[in-house]
Amino acid sequence: MPDGGGMSRPASALPMMPSSSATVSTGSGHQQSHWHDRIAHGLLLVVCAGLAIFLLMPVMMILIHSVQDRDGTFVGLRQFTEYMSTPALRQSVFNTLTIAISVTVLVIPAAFTFAYALTRSMMPLKRVFRTLSLIPILAPSLLAAISFVQWFGTQGALKGLLGGASIYGPIGIIISECYAVFPHALMILITALTLADGRLYEVAESLGTSRLRKFWTITLPGAKYGLISAALVVFTFTVNDFGVPKVIGGDYNVLAMDVYQQVIGQQNFNKGAVVSLLLLLPALMAFAIDFTIRRKLQSQLSARAVPFVPKRHRIFDSLMFCYCSVVALLLLAVLGMAVYTSFIKLWPYNLTLVLDHYYFGLIQDGILESYFNSLKLAAYVVCSGIVLIFGSAYLVEKTRGMTAARPIIRLLAMLPMGVPGLVLGLGYIMFFNHPDNPLNFLYRTMAILVLSTVVHYFTSSFLTAVTALKAIDNEFEAVSASLKVPFYKTFFRVTVPVCLPAILDIGRYLFINAMTTISAVVFLYSPDTTLASVALLNLEAEGKIGPAAAMGTLIVLTSTIVCLLYAVTTRVLLKKAQSWRQT
Repeated sequence: MPDGGGMSRPASALPMMPSSSATVSTGSGHQQSHWHDRIAHGLLLVVCAGLAIFLLMPVMMILIHSVQDRDGTFVGLRQFTEYMSTPALRQSVFNTLTIAISVTVLVIPAAFTFAYALTRSMMPLKRVFRTLSLIPILAPSLLAAISFVQWFGTQGALKGLLGGASIYGPIGIIISECYAVFPHALMILITALTLADGRLYEVAESLGTSRLRKFWTITLPGAKYGLISAALVVFTFTVNDFGVPKVIGGDYNVLAMDVYQQVIGQQNFNKGAVVSLLLLLPALMAFAIDFTIRRKLQSQLSARAVPFVPKRHRIFDSLMFCYCSVVALLLLAVLGMAVYTSFIKLWPYNLTLVLDHYYFGLIQDGILESYFNSLKLAAYVVCSGIVLIFGSAYLVEKTRGMTAARPIIRLLAMLPMGVPGLVLGLGYIMFFNHPDNPLNFLYRTMAILVLSTVVHYFTSSFLTAVTALKAIDNEFEAVSASLKVPFYKTFFRVTVPVCLPAILDIGRYLFINAMTTISAVVFLYSPDTTLASVALLNLEAEGKIGPAAAMGTLIVLTSTIVCLLYAVTTRVLLKKAQSWRQT
C-alpha cells in the first residue's frame, strides 16, 4: 500500500505556520480544548456506532441464530451437533481444509519464485510482468473457473492433459483458486523481499558465500514472516470463496457452498448461521496469527538498513525471465479463453467470431442492466467509502481527546478483515430483515449493498489511510490548534492535498472490489439491484457460458480502464508532489 504524500498545490499556497512553540497550553501542560474539538468527538462516536451497527450487530445475529431453531427457541449447541453428525456435511469441513491446504502449498512457492525474480534479478520487462501478475484481481474469481471449464472440461481444448480426470471437482477448484489468489500472495511476498537489508548480502559477498547459501541463510529467514502472512491470506481466501466451487466444484461440497445452499436453496438460516461460524473460525485464527506476525516484523526493522540492489547474472536472469514468461502466459491464457468465449458463436461447434453474446445475451435479455448497477454500486462505494474510511482514519489519528475511544475504533476497523463476505452478507439478512429493526427499510436496496461492500473492504483501505496520515508531521494539527483553526479546515487545506495519491489508491481498490465482489452481496440483492458479478453467477448456472463470459469481459475491461486512469492521475500528482518537495 502506498504511503501517500502527494501535494496538489505549491508550497506558497500553504498557510504560514509558526513553530510548535506557539502551541497554547494550560497550566497543567495540556492543550486547551476548543469548541471544534467537540465536533471531532461527536464524529468519533458516530464512527464507533456505525462500525458497531454495521459490523458487530450482524455478526452477533449470526451467533444468536446459531443457538436457535427455526421457531426461535433456544437449543444451545444442538444445531452444531446435528451438522457434524451428518456425514455429507462433515465431509465438507474435510474437503474445505484439503482444498485450502493444497492451494496454499502450490501457490506460495510459485508466488515466491515470481517475487524473487522481480526483486533479486536484473531480467528485462519487470514492470510488464508485475502488471500482468495483477490480471486475476480484475475479474470475479468464478470467471477463472469458467475459463478452466473451456480449457479442460468435457468439450475443453486441452481436456486430454488431465488424463481422463474430470475438471469438475477438487482438481478444478484447486487450479482455479491458485489462479485467483496468486496476485494476493505475490504482493505480500514482494513487500517482504523488498524490505531485505542489503548490508547482509554485501558481507556475505565479501566472504565468498555462494548464491544458494545466501538464499537459505539470509533470504528465507528474512522473508519468513512474509511467507507466513501470504500463506494465511491464501488459506483464508480459499476457505471463504464460493464462486469457484459453485461453477466448477461439481458434487464436491465445501463450507462456503454449504452456507449458500442452506440459505438460498433451503431457506434454513439457522443452519446457515452454524456453517457461517465454522467458516468464521479459520478466518479469525488466520487474522490473529497475521496480526501477531506483523507486530514482530515491525520490531525487526532497522533504521540503518539499506536497500538490496541486485547484480546482473546472465544465467540466473535468463532462468527467472523464462519462469516469469511462463507464468504470465498462463495468466493471459486463462483470461484470453474467457474473452475468446465471449465472442464465439457456440463452443466448440461454431467458432465464428460474433457479438451475439453481448447483444442477445446481455442487451436484449436485459442482463446489461446488472452491469450498470455494478457501475452505480462502484461509484457509490468509492464516494462514500473514501469519505467514511479516510475521514475515520483522520479523526482517529489526527484529532485530540477521547483517548479511550480510539483503541476501540482501531479494533473495530481491523475486524472486517477477519469476517468472510458470506458471513457478513448472512448477518446483514438476519439483522436488517428483522421487522423490529428501525433500519429495516435498508434491506433489498442499493444502500445496503453499498454499506456491506464498504464494511467488507474497510480494513485494507483504513490501513492505507493510516499509513498516509502517519507520514504527515503532527505539527500541522498542533499549530492549527494553537491558532484556534478548526480541524476540518486543516483537513481540507493540508491533509487532503498531501494524501491525495493515497485517497485515489483507496478509491481504485474500492472500485475494483465493488465490481468483482460476490460473496458479500449474493444474499442481499433484489431484482432491481442485481449486480454484474451476480448476473455472471446466474448466467453460468443457467448454462449460458457465452453471455457469462461476456459479462466477465466487461468487468475486466472496466477495471482495467480504472487502473489506467489511476496510474495516469497518480503519476501527475506525484510529479507535482516531488516538485513541491524540491522547492
